[in-house]
Amino acid sequence: MATRNANRRRPSAADGPVKTPMRKPVFVNVEQLTPGTSGHNLTVKVLNSTTVLEKKPRNTTSSLTGFRRPPLNTRIAECLVGDETGTILFTARNEQVDMMKPETTVILRNAKIDMFKGSMRLGVDKWGRIEETKPADFTVKEDNNLSLVEYELVSVEE
Repeated sequence: MATRNANRRRPSAADGPVKTPMRKPVFVNVEQLTPGTSGHNLTVKVLNSTTVLEKKPRNTTSSLTGFRRPPLNTRIAECLVGDETGTILFTARNEQVDMMKPETTVILRNAKIDMFKGSMRLGVDKWGRIEETKPADFTVKEDNNLSLVEYELVSVEE
């Protein structure tokens, strides 16, 4: 029994890099999103965008080196996005705010669900991507807003 596996040679660094095939992205609809999940790929239309925070940078000088760091504006916008199954609030940060213009269609890759005051918010962090794409041909179902559903964490005693 052991001789069958002993004859197999394992790949080593001398063989070069081992390519694993990338898996195809699985796209989900808005109504399939649940609290605390991540890794979602969606195609959504932006319905509206509201700037929540626009903070100018302070005069930042490093006390150790004396060099000035480049100023970074902090911008946060809440955008209502949706597809044919429902809508949800998307939190856009910094350069994402410029991409989330009303009436545009975007592809959100590796998006995650954040909880804010008991309701769901969709977000894309540094591991995800936002791509503008051609206009989608679906009509958004605006009466199913998942961000209006309030969730409560309940502890179960056994």
